[in-house]
Amino acid sequence: MFGIFLDVTQRKQAEEANELLAGEMGHRVKNLLTIATALTQITSRSAETKEDMVHELTSRLMALERAQDLIRPVPGRKTGATLLGDLISVLLAPYDEKGASVRIRVSVPKINVGETSSTALALVIHELATNSAKYGALSISSGTLDVSCNAHEDDVAVVWTERGGPSVVPPTKLEGFGSKMVHRSMASQLGGTIAFDWSEEGVVVALRMSKHRLAN
Repeated sequence: MFGIFLDVTQRKQAEEANELLAGEMGHRVKNLLTIATALTQITSRSAETKEDMVHELTSRLMALERAQDLIRPVPGRKTGATLLGDLISVLLAPYDEKGASVRIRVSVPKINVGETSSTALALVIHELATNSAKYGALSISSGTLDVSCNAHEDDVAVVWTERGGPSVVPPTKLEGFGSKMVHRSMASQLGGTIAFDWSEEGVVVALRMSKHRLAN
């Protein structure tokens, strides 16, 4: 009996990796378009003239660019360690609505975030901010966002609390790509978990991470 046996394992793995990459890239492009729309709406609420709007919108888009560098590090440039509070503040800067009722408060102790974990955590914060700008507290002028943190011996707990936004409706559909990516990043790269409390007052997200993983 004669035949030819081909090992297609590597090819199959490459195809799956390409599908995952394509899905993530498509998701990021949609997110960026959504964010650009949200930032335009946020800017229009506080700008008094078209010149003010151009200036404020440009500033927010530049802040978004800095946040994107954290999510997609530039090849050949090391980001190094950063502070958790600084990382979160940079990612939320595009949504800061000065002179209006939206308030973003970040109360985080000095905790180092390593180069490897900073990208994973940035993806998670970026996803939460995008969803908030689309459906949550950051989508209207009366909304507030409070990000607090408690550090223990072995883990770090971050609490994301939204208030004053539209009525919260728990999702009924299966998890989308963004949700799956967030859970995967928290579990595999940060050694932690993420949990959502869909209260009527606003969503509360609890992130728990390994302190050791976070420092790497």
